Amino acid sequence: METVVVGMSGGVDSAVSAYLLKQQGKNVVAVFMVNWEEESEFCTSEQDFEDVKRVCQTIGIPYYSVNYAKEYYARVFEYFLKEYSEGRTPNPDVLCNREIKFGPFLEFAKKIGASKIATGHYAKVIEKNGEFLLYKAKDKNKDQSYFLNQLSQDQLKYVIFPLAEIEKPEVREIAEKLNLSNAKKKDSTGVCFIGERNFRNFLKEYLPAKPGNIVTTNGEIVGKHEGLMYYTLGQRRGLNIGGKAGGNGKRWFVLDKNLKDNQLIVSQGEDDLLYSKGLFAKEFNWIGPKPSQNVFNCFAKFRYRQPDQEVTVTVLPNNEIKVDFKEKQRAITPGQFVVLYDSDERCFGGGIIDKYFR
Repeated sequence: METVVVGMSGGVDSAVSAYLLKQQGKNVVAVFMVNWEEESEFCTSEQDFEDVKRVCQTIGIPYYSVNYAKEYYARVFEYFLKEYSEGRTPNPDVLCNREIKFGPFLEFAKKIGASKIATGHYAKVIEKNGEFLLYKAKDKNKDQSYFLNQLSQDQLKYVIFPLAEIEKPEVREIAEKLNLSNAKKKDSTGVCFIGERNFRNFLKEYLPAKPGNIVTTNGEIVGKHEGLMYYTLGQRRGLNIGGKAGGNGKRWFVLDKNLKDNQLIVSQGEDDLLYSKGLFAKEFNWIGPKPSQNVFNCFAKFRYRQPDQEVTVTVLPNNEIKVDFKEKQRAITPGQFVVLYDSDERCFGGGIIDKYFR
C-alpha cells in the first residue's frame, strides 16, 4: 500500500485532501508543521493542531507534529525582513512553499517511507514525457498555482494535489457530511506569522523605523513618513497629509520610493502615474521546459487573484525576463512575483519583480 504524507494545517482543505486519499486506498499519515513559535494571542498554531487531531481521529489516520521554526526563520523570515528593509514588498507564502512545505517536509516524508506528499492546495500536476508540469486547478476562484511558482521538478514529482478537480463548495460539503470539526472553519488569509495583528507594529519589533520626508514629484515636502517599509505603491490610507494647503483637494497616494534619500514620493488625484508598461523580473524559475522562442506571448499574474493579463515575454540571460504588458498595469510592486501561464492554463513558473518601467 502506497504511503502518502499529508501536510495538515488545521483547515478544511487539507482535511478533505487526507480523507480523499484514504478513500483511494492510500496509507495516509498526517503531519502538522510548526513554522512559527510565539506565545501570543495572534499565533493560532496550538488551536490549529487541536483541529488537526480532531479531524484525524474522525477520519481514522495517524498524525504527527514536526517543528520547522528554525528553518522557517532562516529561509523565509530573514528574507522577508531583508526585502522590507530595502523598501520592497515580499511574498513569504511563495517562499514557504519552496523552502518548507516542499523542502524539509518532503525530506521528512521520504524518511518515514512515503512515496508521495500531498497538500490542500488548489492546483494540478500533470506528467508529460517525463516532465512534471504545473496547471491551474478546476476551481479558478481558489486556484493557488500562483503560490507554487517556485517549485522544481524534484519537488513536483513527489506531490499530489487531491483538490485539483474539486471546487471549494464541494470540499465544504464533504467536510460537513463527515462531521469534521473544522467543516465551517474560516479560510486563513495573510501571512501566517503576522496573523490578525497590526502589520506596522509587528515590523517595528524586528526592523528599526527610519522616518523621513513625504515629497511630491516636484520635490516639495508635504509630510513625514514613519519608514518606507510601512508603505506600498498605490496606498492611500495612513499618509496623514490629506489637509495640506495648496493641494488640489483630491486624495494622495504613494507613487514611488526613493531609497537613497529615504523619501516617500506621493501624488494627488488620478493615479495614471501608477500605471506601468512593463517590468523586469529576476531569479525566474522555469517549471518544465522553457518556450522554444526567446520572445513569446502568454498570460501573467502580478498578484494573487488577479485576472490573467496578456503580455509579451523576452527571455534574458541569468534567469531574468522582460515582460511587456498589452494593457498598462497599476501599482506593479517590486518584491512580488510575476507568474506566467499559457493558453492551456499551464504555469511556466515565476520570478521576483525587480523593477517596472512607465
